[in-house]
Amino acid sequence: MIPVFDGHNDFLQRMIEAGPARDRLWLDGDGTGCLDLPRIRAGGFIGGFFAIWIPSAPDPAADTHALMKQNPPFALPLPPEVPLADALPHALALTGQLMAMERTGTLSICKSAAEIRAAMAADRIAAILHIEGAEPIADLDALHLWHAMGLRSLGPVWSRPTRYGHGVPFAFPSSPDTGPGLTDAGKALVRECNRLRIILDLSHLNEKGFDDVARLSDAPLVASHSCAHAVSPSSRNLTDRQLRAIADSAGLVGLNYAIGFLHPQGSRAPMHGFEIMLRHLDHLLGILGEDGVALGSDFDGAEMPADLADASALQALIQAMLDHGYGRELTEKIAFRNWLGVLERSWGG
Repeated sequence: MIPVFDGHNDFLQRMIEAGPARDRLWLDGDGTGCLDLPRIRAGGFIGGFFAIWIPSAPDPAADTHALMKQNPPFALPLPPEVPLADALPHALALTGQLMAMERTGTLSICKSAAEIRAAMAADRIAAILHIEGAEPIADLDALHLWHAMGLRSLGPVWSRPTRYGHGVPFAFPSSPDTGPGLTDAGKALVRECNRLRIILDLSHLNEKGFDDVARLSDAPLVASHSCAHAVSPSSRNLTDRQLRAIADSAGLVGLNYAIGFLHPQGSRAPMHGFEIMLRHLDHLLGILGEDGVALGSDFDGAEMPADLADASALQALIQAMLDHGYGRELTEKIAFRNWLGVLERSWGG
C-alpha cells in the first residue's frame, strides 16, 4: 500500500459522543462514521490533522443540515461566533479525547516532522493537533498556552466570524469574496503563529482574509481541505488566483473529499467513481505543481463519495490516481510526501 497522510478529519467529535465507549470506538470501531483504527489500518492511513471544532448553537429558525443537503443555488447565513465561555470547555474536552487516544499506545501527538517520522517508524498513527476556528483562543497568551499543549496548526475561522476574521458561508454558486478581511487581532494572530511556527490553515477563510494572511505571513500558505473553484464554484473552494498565491509561497492544498465541494454543479447527490476528484487534482497540479497538492479528506465532517465512504477505501483512490497516469512517484507525493515536505518547511526538521 501507498501510505496516506490526511489534512483534516473531525473524528474527535465522535469520541466525545461515544462517552464511556470511546476507547472501544477508536480501537475496534462501531460500524459508523469514517474513521477508527481498524479501517485506518486497512486503508493505509498513517496520520493527519485531527480537528478541534466547536459546533454552532442550533438555529431554531433553520435546519442547517437540511439546507446544506439541498441542491443549488443556495446561500446559508453565517452563524454567529461561539462565545469563549462555550468554546473553550468543548475544545479542551476534544483535546482530552486525542490525548486519550495517545494513551492507548496506537497514536502519537506529533509536534515536529521528526516526531511524525518516528511515529511512522513505530507503526503509530501520527496526529497533529489542529484547531478549526479560533474561538477557544482568547488572546495571544492563550495561543502560547495552546502551543505548549501541542497545537501546531490553526484555522483562524470556521464558516462563521470570530474575533480574528470572517469565514465563508456555505453557498453555491459563490465567490469566496464574501466579507471583510482579518481584524487587528487576526493580524496579530498571524504574526504570533509565524513566530511559534504554527501553521495557518486557510480553508474556510474568506478571500480578503486569505489575502491578509498571504501578505503578512512568512510561512508556506496551506489550505488543509479545499477544492478548485474553477471546477466547482463553491464559496469554500479556492480560485486560481488564490492557488497561485499558495504556489508562490511553496505552500500546499489538501483535496477535500466532500461531495458538495467536488461536484461541478454543487450537487449533494451520491457521487460514484473518482473522475471528478481527479479533475480537481489535475487542476490543482496544473497551478501548484507536483509538490503543492495533497489530500485533506474531511472524514467524519462531511458527506463522502460512495466509493470513498471511509478510510478503509483510501487505496481505491490511490489506485485511481495510478490508473489516471500519475505514476507511483507523483501518487506518493500527493498521498503523503507533500504533507511531510510542507510540515518540514513550516516547522523545521
